[in-house]
Amino acid sequence: MHEALFWEKLKGDKVGCRLCPHRCRLNAGQHGLCRERMNRDGTMVSLIYGKVCSIALDPVEKKPLYHFYPGHKILSAGTLGCNFSCRFCQNWTLSHPEVSADKACRTISPSRLCELAVECVPDGNIGVAYTYNEPSVWYEFVYDTAKLVKDAGLKNVLVTNGFLNREPLSALLPFIDAVNVDIKSINPAFYKDYCQGMLKPVLNYCKLAKEYCLVEITNLMIPTLNDSDDDIKKLAAWVAKNLGKDTPLHFSAYRPEFKMDIPPTSPESLERARGIAVKKLSSVYIGNIITGNGADSFCPSCKKPLVKRMAFRSIESFIKEPSCPFCGKDINFRV
Repeated sequence: MHEALFWEKLKGDKVGCRLCPHRCRLNAGQHGLCRERMNRDGTMVSLIYGKVCSIALDPVEKKPLYHFYPGHKILSAGTLGCNFSCRFCQNWTLSHPEVSADKACRTISPSRLCELAVECVPDGNIGVAYTYNEPSVWYEFVYDTAKLVKDAGLKNVLVTNGFLNREPLSALLPFIDAVNVDIKSINPAFYKDYCQGMLKPVLNYCKLAKEYCLVEITNLMIPTLNDSDDDIKKLAAWVAKNLGKDTPLHFSAYRPEFKMDIPPTSPESLERARGIAVKKLSSVYIGNIITGNGADSFCPSCKKPLVKRMAFRSIESFIKEPSCPFCGKDINFRV
């Protein structure tokens, strides 16, 4: 166990967590809604500091990040737990360890994870992505590791639900180079009914992250729940207004998992969403399914291809700097 950050002592042995908007108030022995922070005799502790349950050298496009060093790889690490309880969770064996089989996890120090990232540089690695489960519940380990990775001249990436309070987020963002935030729905009721969360803190997270690093947005499209034309229009409009029309938006295909058995998202539905969103945004992508050129990047000005992709990989990139190689227009890429 490792003492947590962002908590306060309350009356008696009770503690209050200040990490995420749930603001859990815990008696001695109780766990937070994230399942991985608890009150141990009047002290808030993390149960997962240094516990790595999944690690791989992935294409950066798999995060998904399509405007962040296309064609490179990133060492991706995750642990257990999440501060949401999404009924449709696509990675529930990590996010909900209490209902899944035991995971083979190993303990690793921040310095060792940083060393592994450096060792992978000859294989195309650009840094560390904190992903697979929700990295905000791993906050203390992510924070300590991200500082070391930054000092080593490598990049840090968060793949997140964006449910983190402003104070811890502000402390972490100076070390972060890119985030992919999963906006589950632009409808607040969806968060309450299907995620046991709230929309507004997620939107605030996106706006603050934009001040520090590259932001890409993912929306998992679930048939009949968050895929109406109106939902898509409102999401695209919010992204364009608050993050910029050059912000990448990924519509990702849902499949039945965990507690939800709605049939999977169809390719036609994803294409429809893309067609609606491109009226507001210059870079809209289709994920989790192979369909036409929905994963390719095009210059918003001259419309020529910038990056061609297949199966979460860049197969051809024409970008050498953050401007179109054909017309010279500035483009929202990190290269």
